[in-house]
Amino acid sequence: MAGAVLGPVVPRIQRELGVSGLAAGLVITTHGGVIVLASPLMGSLVDRIGARRPFVGGLVVYGLGGGAGLFADSLYPLLASRIVLGLGTAAVYTSVTVLIYDCYEGQAMERALGYRSSANSAGAAVWPLVGGAAGAIAWNLPFGIYLVAVPLGVVAALTVPETEQAATSNAAADGSGHGDEHSDIAAVLSVFRDRPALPLVYLLYFGANALLYVIVVFYPQFLAGIDVTDSLQISLYLAANGAAGGLSAITYDRLLRYVDRSALVLAALVLWTVGFGIATAVGTPTGAVIPVVLFGLGVGLVFPSTFAWVEAFAPATRQGQFSSYIASFGYTGQFLSPVLFGALVPFAGVRGVFVAAGVIAGLAAVGLATNRLRGAAT
Repeated sequence: MAGAVLGPVVPRIQRELGVSGLAAGLVITTHGGVIVLASPLMGSLVDRIGARRPFVGGLVVYGLGGGAGLFADSLYPLLASRIVLGLGTAAVYTSVTVLIYDCYEGQAMERALGYRSSANSAGAAVWPLVGGAAGAIAWNLPFGIYLVAVPLGVVAALTVPETEQAATSNAAADGSGHGDEHSDIAAVLSVFRDRPALPLVYLLYFGANALLYVIVVFYPQFLAGIDVTDSLQISLYLAANGAAGGLSAITYDRLLRYVDRSALVLAALVLWTVGFGIATAVGTPTGAVIPVVLFGLGVGLVFPSTFAWVEAFAPATRQGQFSSYIASFGYTGQFLSPVLFGALVPFAGVRGVFVAAGVIAGLAAVGLATNRLRGAAT
């Protein structure tokens, strides 16, 4: 919801506030920058006091920060509200991950992570449509949608249990804590050194989000080139991407009965390579549905795999800290995607962006397949 609900009304925000397109775009991206910076702090807080309280408090802050946009009548108060929204998002994003780790084990945890990614994908499909409909009534009405998080916070306070891990975290906080900043950094580097696969998991999530925003940012431009310019029609393509992701994510734990996580990620990389390849050649509105569906199917496999790998690799007493890095890497990928891939547009066009994205996904697939073959040989 954080960014998607406002996507369809950015042009109206620009007109109503009398600001440039870049300034209006900051309304979409500001919360992401806050999440990148605040997530590690939220992760440390979760490790110290448990995940329940940051989750409940984060929902309330999220709702109030997002809903404050209803009353903003100029750019700077609106951006200030987006900073508050980012703080709430950082708290919710990390704490809900750790709650799943704490409340479920084994196959049940894999299923919960799949449902979590399915819910994210469903939101990517639904919220742009809801935001567009609300924006047709009033430019600032979509900000009111964020207020739904406040009653959700109340429900969470009444229903989400304190976990055993939270009690352990509280006991540790009453003792020596995590030490000073230098020892914290040394401990993180030690974990990365002892678990060399963990940085690759973060790199995977960074890349997945960067490629996702190739779809979000550049696919509407591509659609305009094949005479799909209506905002509702464009939102339906993005909704198809989210719906496909929800479908594959909800079957994620069942697929793990037959193959391992790396096989699912390899399948996703192949889907992305094929999807971007088709996008470079397709020329009809009907054919343009195929790439977004293929990409969405891959997202539904990669995202829960990433969270599950972090749970497996991260130290039990630092689940919050290492889970927070997922958010930081993911939102950094989203932020940098338009910058990195947008540099190709002036001389290669939008289809050139898809070529580059497809090559990246293809190289990653080759690398992962090679590693799997080496593992099988040994």
